[in-house]
Amino acid sequence: MNANRRRFRLPKGSEASGLALTLLSAIATLIVLSMLAIILVDLGSGGYRKLSWEFLTKPPEQGMTGGGIFPAIFGTMFLVIIMTLMVMPVGVLTAIYLNEYAPKHALITRLIRTSISNLAGVPSIVYGMFGLSFFILFLGRRIDSLIGAELLFGQPCLLWAAATLSILTLPVAVTATEEALAAIPEELRLASYALGATKWQTIWRVVFPKAMGGILTGAILTVSRGAAEVAPLLFTGVAYYLPQLPLSPTSQFMHLGYHIYVMATQSPDVEATMPLQYATALVLLALTFLLNLIAILIRVRLRIIAGEV
Repeated sequence: MNANRRRFRLPKGSEASGLALTLLSAIATLIVLSMLAIILVDLGSGGYRKLSWEFLTKPPEQGMTGGGIFPAIFGTMFLVIIMTLMVMPVGVLTAIYLNEYAPKHALITRLIRTSISNLAGVPSIVYGMFGLSFFILFLGRRIDSLIGAELLFGQPCLLWAAATLSILTLPVAVTATEEALAAIPEELRLASYALGATKWQTIWRVVFPKAMGGILTGAILTVSRGAAEVAPLLFTGVAYYLPQLPLSPTSQFMHLGYHIYVMATQSPDVEATMPLQYATALVLLALTFLLNLIAILIRVRLRIIAGEV
């Protein structure tokens, strides 16, 4: 026994190295949290005076310097919801195929994984150009010609902006879901097969419920990524001043991120609009946190239910 203990004794100095790495990790974490706190304090101090019920519930007035930003809030939420409904089913099914069905070293599997990696590295402005050329000019115009409409789908709108963002965030959804599926022990699958379940029954009734927490984590990351993107929206449907709400997927819409961008770069008096920029950025941050919180609560609830079962 003593010989075995001496044999597996940690090398000399390893405790000090582990402590040093732990300390460095803690310092890096504190730096990240400090930067987040600085950003929150800066946004809060610069925008809290402008925040009011009227600012959150009224449409813009007086050339965007008066009124509120409710159409931009509504447009951002509507866009994120449509984008999530588009990307998550495709991302989850792709991850299920890659992890459960696809041969690990087949050419098609490597091709799909390479494509996902390449999509993750494409600049967001390129997605905007792709959305304009494919969704609007190619697909939308052909849909209009088939149904006999004039510039219904063949123009920038909420639907094509959400579709563009869904492609942008697809690698996040696929990667997070595949990691969640891969974390499920293989013994659970084998036990299900031993009881006579088919492969799909095993995935749907055993693997998928266990991986739901990780899948919702992917949804949270997808929402966070999509809510803050502005560049892909420049060509696909966002508008600077649009007081009416986008009640149809074929309508143009206002967006909080684009609202900040235009006021910061195109306003003739940037200093006068600084409180509006800070307040709008604070609302965008709060909206992103709210959407993430909803997804986190759903994930926690599902875990509780799974634990009770």
